[in-house]
Amino acid sequence: GEIIARFEAKGFKLVALKMMTPSKELLEQHYADLSGKAFFPGLISYMLSGPVVCMAWEGMGAVATGRKMLGATNPKDSEPGTIRGDLCIDIGRNICHGSD
Repeated sequence: GEIIARFEAKGFKLVALKMMTPSKELLEQHYADLSGKAFFPGLISYMLSGPVVCMAWEGMGAVATGRKMLGATNPKDSEPGTIRGDLCIDIGRNICHGSD
């Protein structure tokens, strides 16, 4: 898809890809740092609504460059040309999550 193509165009290598429907327990662990936020229950509910695609990328500067490619968390603050700036319309339905 388009997101994979963008990372490949930067020279990064996709080393793992898995489609899955995460459990509530896995999501609560993954987003534990956000558990005190008011939006946390809605985030968990949304992430439970269907499958997710998990990817691992490698390459020089993959984390820093990947974060720039994603754009700001809020699509309204994301520059055109970023993944969120081009493909997202709502902060609650963010198309990508970046982890270190």
